[in-house]
Amino acid sequence: MSSAVKSIRMDPETASDIERLSTGQRTTFSALAAEMLCEATKMRRCPGVVFADGPAGRRARIEGTGIEIWELISSFLALDKDEQRLRAAYHWLSERQILAALGYGRTYPREIEDLIRRNNAQDEAGRNAELPFARRLAR
Repeated sequence: MSSAVKSIRMDPETASDIERLSTGQRTTFSALAAEMLCEATKMRRCPGVVFADGPAGRRARIEGTGIEIWELISSFLALDKDEQRLRAAYHWLSERQILAALGYGRTYPREIEDLIRRNNAQDEAGRNAELPFARRLAR
């Protein structure tokens, strides 16, 4: 992925926080700041979406839930893009939460399509390698 080089100014406290976080996460200041800016931009464009770390990395989720956006979009596609059936399947989510997820999916379709494709392509051996703690126990 290519990147643009830009110079930004930030207050010393923010710079110090990013420096401390980047050291704790064993990444560079620049890489972490770029990731944080990307996430902040996406959250501003799609209110109701947050980012959180999970077993398979940092991903967009529906605010107030543990549901990753791609999971809801995958269900939506499996339900032939029928919003009423989607609402029934996720009856505990508010209208705002569903609309936030659908809006994110429309705004960042390549990201969501890639995550759905990766999930569908992964066989049991791949899941066990990526998520060893989620292995099924032998009976």
